[in-house]
Amino acid sequence: MTTQLNPAQLPPSGRWVLVSLSLSMLLSSLGTSIANVGLPTLAQAFHATFQEVQWVVLAYLLAITTLIVSVGRLGDVIGRRKLMLAGIVLFSIASLLCGFAPKLWHLIAARALQGLGAAIMMVLTMAMVGDAVPKAKVGSAMGLLGTMSAIGTALGPTLGGVLIAGFGWPVIFFINVPLGILTFLLAYKYLPHARSEPKSGQVSFDAMGTLMLILTLAAYALAMTMGRDSFSLINLILLLTAIVGAGLFLLVESRAASPLIRLTIFQNPALSAGFAMSILVTTVVMATLVVGPFYLAGALSLDAARVGLVMSSGPIVAALAGAPAGRLVDKFGAFRVSITGLFGMLIGATTMPLLPTGFGIPGYIAPLVFVTAGYALFQAANNTAVMTGSTTVDRGVISGVLNLSRNLGLITGASLMGAVFAFGADSANILTAHPASVVVGMRITFAVAASLIFVALSIAAASQALVQSATYQNRDNENANTSI
Repeated sequence: MTTQLNPAQLPPSGRWVLVSLSLSMLLSSLGTSIANVGLPTLAQAFHATFQEVQWVVLAYLLAITTLIVSVGRLGDVIGRRKLMLAGIVLFSIASLLCGFAPKLWHLIAARALQGLGAAIMMVLTMAMVGDAVPKAKVGSAMGLLGTMSAIGTALGPTLGGVLIAGFGWPVIFFINVPLGILTFLLAYKYLPHARSEPKSGQVSFDAMGTLMLILTLAAYALAMTMGRDSFSLINLILLLTAIVGAGLFLLVESRAASPLIRLTIFQNPALSAGFAMSILVTTVVMATLVVGPFYLAGALSLDAARVGLVMSSGPIVAALAGAPAGRLVDKFGAFRVSITGLFGMLIGATTMPLLPTGFGIPGYIAPLVFVTAGYALFQAANNTAVMTGSTTVDRGVISGVLNLSRNLGLITGASLMGAVFAFGADSANILTAHPASVVVGMRITFAVAASLIFVALSIAAASQALVQSATYQNRDNENANTSI
């Protein structure tokens, strides 16, 4: 029997909890995408170069990436409901500061503050699902949150363009304020208190581990995003710093009395596999966003308007598939749906560079649909498997690690897959590359993408085998104890 998450079947408080969590996810994803369309206008308004104004987007991304695990742990320590409300307030105030920013550096600083608020909302929205929704319906709830995230991502560029054209650039930030107030009021009234709310002084916060992780993630994010045209000495130094920082972080965590991340969680094969697969899969998704526009313009000769229309089919499919994907998880289980999603992505990645050469635009959209629909299935299943496999006390930090793995995949995909595409096209400037070279670059890029999905499938199969083996062993031990 299907255990669908039908809000009408929940008590009124439960329905409003889902509404507040959905609005929180929508706000954080909208904040990610709405600023991109405003970069040319911001460059003119502040008399800045593109390299300078792109920090409006980068500051938001860096704040989320570097702080997302820490805020999850902080929620576990001081209480998720309390921190969630603070995050909504912070996001709303920062949005107001963005709109009133008199100088570019003020806007960048406000965007970093907004990113901190978004990190809190992203992590705790997923973590609080376990407190608000019955375990049998967590998959449907995760699917709903995935739909809201996709809607926010898809809505951002369109809504931002309309607002800028009609009212000017500050309104793309002001629009978050009334939405933030509504979200806060609903969350304050309906979000449940945790069943085991942490008491003051019960658990200490790992300040040293937090600092080490922030510096490590900042170094990695900057290494992957600075100087997109080349991987310079600075990028190499930052990458080496990140590697050394990761080693030091693990050392600090292994000795901490109350670590930011308990390293024992990675002994759970389902959790470790979920984190690893999330990085691989989002790297491939980012490849469609980064490489796609250049391929459509360079190989299929589409203008900017038609490129935008074709690219919008991906977020639309993800938005439509999110909720049904969650219901499928509840009915068939996370593993089956995850494998189905990965196979769908593998089909899309394999056919993406082949079909457009013979079928044009429809030949590009069809594989893109497979990739995005497969990603919606995988994300709903993987998020459900990870969050239901976590304990209540660690739910915030595990949600943070899961969101971090997604962000690391997006950052790595933007840098690595973009570099693979440029290498395959054998051109220093993709904009002036010959269409045949662009096709070659596309084929090499998605050959790599298909390989990453195959690795994810292998990880899924191996982790499932380990889980089943552990289950059988526990049953044997129970039977042996019973016979004794």
